[in-house]
Amino acid sequence: MKTSNIVVAATIASVEAATPARAKETTSHFSINELTRSATAQKLRIDNTPPPWAIENMSRLIDNVLDPARQLLGAPIYVNSGYRCEKLNKAVGGVTRSYHRAGRAADLTTGSIEGNRRLYDILKKLPHVELIWERGGTWIHVAY
Repeated sequence: MKTSNIVVAATIASVEAATPARAKETTSHFSINELTRSATAQKLRIDNTPPPWAIENMSRLIDNVLDPARQLLGAPIYVNSGYRCEKLNKAVGGVTRSYHRAGRAADLTTGSIEGNRRLYDILKKLPHVELIWERGGTWIHVAY
């Protein structure tokens, strides 16, 4: 891991650790760690630590799209994929110019097609640059 990535990772960890769990729940239903977590990255030992500018993009995505969607839905939303470094994006077959690479996109699910239909209808009314009903509604891709 590069030194700058270590500093960014340590900063994220310290901010999240310093914020009490209840305070996080009242301010946001999502975290930067949640948007960078990847089973594929872990399996392939890919460092998916985001640069500071991607963290800023993820924060805007959370504030302007994900949290408002969660509040309107009134039920949990799960992040299947968020930020992807170049190497991880290639490993999962993402397109070269994917919004995921900039921390501007998330693939979401409620856990059911019916819940995803409700979520999709909510997301259509929120700011976005991409909104895709993926694989028959298995998940929803949204980019801000």
